[in-house]
Amino acid sequence: MMTPEQYMDSLRSLKKEVYFMGNRVENIVDHPAIRPHIHAASVTYRLGTDPEFVHLGEARSHLTGRPINRWTHIPQNQEDLVKKAQMLRVAGQITGTCFQRCVGMDALITLYTITWDMDRKLATRYHDRFRAFLIDTQDRDYMTVGAMTDPKGDRSKRPSQQHDPDLYVRVVGKDEKGIVVRGAKMHQTGAVNSHQILVMPGTGMSSEEREYAVSFAVPADAPGIVYVFGRQVNDSRKWEGKLDQGNPAYGVVGGEALIIFEDVFVPWERVFMCGETEFSGVLVDRFASYHRQNYGACKAGNLDVLIGASTSVSEMHGVLKAGHVRDKLAEMAHLVETMYSGALACSYHCSILESGVAFVDPIIANTSKYNTARYYPEVTRLAQDVAGGFIATIPSEQELDNPRVAAYIRKFYKTGESVDPVERIKLGRLIENMTGATPIVECMHGAGSPQAQRVVVQRSIDWNGKKQLARSIVEGAEIPSASGGHTG
Repeated sequence: MMTPEQYMDSLRSLKKEVYFMGNRVENIVDHPAIRPHIHAASVTYRLGTDPEFVHLGEARSHLTGRPINRWTHIPQNQEDLVKKAQMLRVAGQITGTCFQRCVGMDALITLYTITWDMDRKLATRYHDRFRAFLIDTQDRDYMTVGAMTDPKGDRSKRPSQQHDPDLYVRVVGKDEKGIVVRGAKMHQTGAVNSHQILVMPGTGMSSEEREYAVSFAVPADAPGIVYVFGRQVNDSRKWEGKLDQGNPAYGVVGGEALIIFEDVFVPWERVFMCGETEFSGVLVDRFASYHRQNYGACKAGNLDVLIGASTSVSEMHGVLKAGHVRDKLAEMAHLVETMYSGALACSYHCSILESGVAFVDPIIANTSKYNTARYYPEVTRLAQDVAGGFIATIPSEQELDNPRVAAYIRKFYKTGESVDPVERIKLGRLIENMTGATPIVECMHGAGSPQAQRVVVQRSIDWNGKKQLARSIVEGAEIPSASGGHTG
């Protein structure tokens, strides 16, 4: 397994074509817009090698028996799924943001199971290919970007009905050596700082859309792959200073990017689906359940940090003992633990697929993500309420070095004898950072928008069974006689 330092060094050898703000980025590791996200991802390597965390971050490969990073592990039982959730919360507590490796982890798990299913039903040979790819990923401890979300175009139309056929990744050529793919994947977390890309179809495909039912893996710097790194709210603070970033070490969410595939060649040994449309929808649903398990855990870890910042600022403001502040902090903690309970519940209430892989309860996993999308913004609202308006009006960190006003900044931002005004400003910036637009939008739409979770619940619940429960009570119950009632 790699250490955090080895992970960051390994990125230097990649020759990616990355663009940001109109310019090509030659060195992603040291670029101020990208480096915090790399630091966040490096925490996944710390959990696998640091003695304090290896009980969560290390696993044993069921394929080789060798110790591996849990972010490359295929869960074999309930304990594996529970440890996955526990690990995510700890990573969230360390970083206070997205650590980017979850999508690739869930893609590995999902493709392992789907290739097994396809081979059993269709007599294909995808699973052996994928096992070889997985062992290589585990042994090298590679970070994988799980690429699912297509540009989609007009959402009311199917992939084959779009005005531009490239709005969903598709196969445009094939021969005895492999396939050629074209298209793009959007909103890809950790894309520019991953070692490889594992592409999956973004929706269920019809029998007429075989060219879109494709899954494959390519090196992140394969010829024909172009990255466009996205902007975030207040991202210029990354190169303007340090304190004003709020979370200078780890940044805001995952550093998402657009991945463009310009007729990229993929050898057959790295192709894991090619035209098997009947399995595309199953793949999407299964991946969604694994990924939605995560949100109640990783976001709980992030919000543990926010609760800590809110509590500290309340103490600095002299209001920590006020009843309404205690009530709001308690409500924040209650919502966070409710989110986390869903991640644990779907893990404990798991099943074992025919491939031998542990699978989360899909209804509970989707419910957990739905609750997280609702509760996360409420926790951030309460944090802003408790912290007060100063988080939106803090002067630039440069003023702390401005000889004309620096003393005044320290004087008027000091709230008590023992309060460090700079520490108060730092905490205020952290709250501003964690409650701004980018994290809330990411929590809303990451792993699928809330409507996607509602659809899964609506089609998964046994509505007739619930109606029968009610009928069995009203139709089969005996009405007790009045003489037998309590009169005393």
